[in-house]
Amino acid sequence: MVINVLRKFSVKGFKNFSKKITLDFSNVRDYRFNSQCLTNGLVSKAIVYGKNSVGKTNLGLAIFDIVSHLTNKNVTPNLYDYYLCSDGLSNYAEFNYVFQFDKDIIKYSYKKDKKQTLVYEKVVLNEELLFEYDYINNQGDTSGIDKLASTLNWAFQDTDCILKYVVNNTVLSDSHPLRKMIRFVSNMLWFRNLDENRYIGFKSDSKDYLDFIFEDDTLQEFDEFLHITGIKEDLVAIKDADGVKRLYFNTDTPLPFFKVASSGTRALYTFFYWYKTAKDVSFMYVDEFDAYYHYELSEYIVTILEKMTNTQVIITSHNTNLLTNKIMRPDCYFILSNNKLTSFADATSRELREGHNLEKLYLSGEFDGEE
Repeated sequence: MVINVLRKFSVKGFKNFSKKITLDFSNVRDYRFNSQCLTNGLVSKAIVYGKNSVGKTNLGLAIFDIVSHLTNKNVTPNLYDYYLCSDGLSNYAEFNYVFQFDKDIIKYSYKKDKKQTLVYEKVVLNEELLFEYDYINNQGDTSGIDKLASTLNWAFQDTDCILKYVVNNTVLSDSHPLRKMIRFVSNMLWFRNLDENRYIGFKSDSKDYLDFIFEDDTLQEFDEFLHITGIKEDLVAIKDADGVKRLYFNTDTPLPFFKVASSGTRALYTFFYWYKTAKDVSFMYVDEFDAYYHYELSEYIVTILEKMTNTQVIITSHNTNLLTNKIMRPDCYFILSNNKLTSFADATSRELREGHNLEKLYLSGEFDGEE
């Protein structure tokens, strides 16, 4: 069985995270229901709750910071403004990732300053140090690189990311764990389920955002998708006077989709776009995924995401109707508050069972005093 996953992540000093917070996908319980939320014994589908401004968006941005220096994939401008924590105590942000690729474990740690420049980087492969380097003092241990690529000729002072340079300039097989890591990161996707289509990773651009719908049977599929979600109007492609094909509601007088569709319907378009065009996504973080959805539609979207068996998925929400063991399980629901990220299973001394009403417990303050 192929295993390509992020096992653990932690961050400190980034945006509102003054203290270290950790997301451990291997911290699972022995629940015997909703096993589709786990893959290879790790959490693969999760929902993060929390009050406004606690950092649900920033958690996703922290996880996806790695995309900015290891890949050439898109990072929407302004998402990483005000990079360091505003407490004034942090001169840099610290990021730690633990990846697993089959039996291989890669631990990747780095620090960035307020200009988002690497100041420290470390890679450990299967408990052996590949390299550790301090970019400020231009010194470190690179003996592991010499073993991996003895003929590599380069100068540290001319390299802004050692890991990326080594992978790009060393003959490694596609099955090498470092190659797998770069592919995994390149296929990560963060997006907001809103009509402005802000996203990080997976693609260099999304120029096909308006046109992909006209390919093959995609329009018919989207039409059927909207019908399932309760939207009755049919859709049609019409070539306007300027020769550009555009999407319309097929009413007596055709109405332009993006001008008259509700915020929720446009959000569905964005979701459908990524669902169709990001088939090989390794890790997906959907921020405010159901901001404009009815609770029944939110449940339907979650069932779709749970069927993405080869993708780790995290979504953020305020919708307490999703807090039910019929959809997920207590070790896949997380609550974020005051620099602390805790699964529901760990947030209470109560032994949670399948029959418990998680929404009622959450609203009553069972989990760390949250409302």
